[in-house]
Amino acid sequence: MRVLVGCEYSGTVRDAFLMGGHDAMSCDLLPTEMPGPHYQGDLFDVIDYPWDLAIFHPPCTHLSVSGSRHFEAKRMDGRQQSAVAFFMQIVRRSAHIPMTAIENPVCIMSSLYRKPDQILQPWQYGHGETKATCLWIKGLPPLVPTKIVEGREARVHRMPPSPDRWKERSKTYWGIAQAMALQWGI
Repeated sequence: MRVLVGCEYSGTVRDAFLMGGHDAMSCDLLPTEMPGPHYQGDLFDVIDYPWDLAIFHPPCTHLSVSGSRHFEAKRMDGRQQSAVAFFMQIVRRSAHIPMTAIENPVCIMSSLYRKPDQILQPWQYGHGETKATCLWIKGLPPLVPTKIVEGREARVHRMPPSPDRWKERSKTYWGIAQAMALQWGI
């Protein structure tokens, strides 16, 4: 299966699909953190290829309800409109791909686009943490939890300020990536 993982610099989801024997490539404006098939550049340079499956992780900084106290400023200077437009461009430009998933935290897209098809948590996939993650899916079943664990900590929410905080908060948990590859990599 030909798999595109858009807006992913970590290589986590890409590598889960590669381990399953799929032809997977990540794409991001940033270089990949893990060696492997990666296009460093604009997602829309590669989206028109005949992919079988695409999983997108659009930036959530200006969409996530965790930053709602800043929404007014983000609307006034256009950051929020730009983020919404990018998300919706992914929806439109990926219409030819039979199976798609767009991943984001709980965000304004639930009211501006549509409700997500699924909201999952890392603790359902072997990680003792909380981080509600929404999936808008097309042509795919909802993910089935693989390993429910105790010790549910809001580690991501409580990360201290740092230059790389945004990068650490945006990474997909390995257990979720494995579930995607095993359950969607049919």
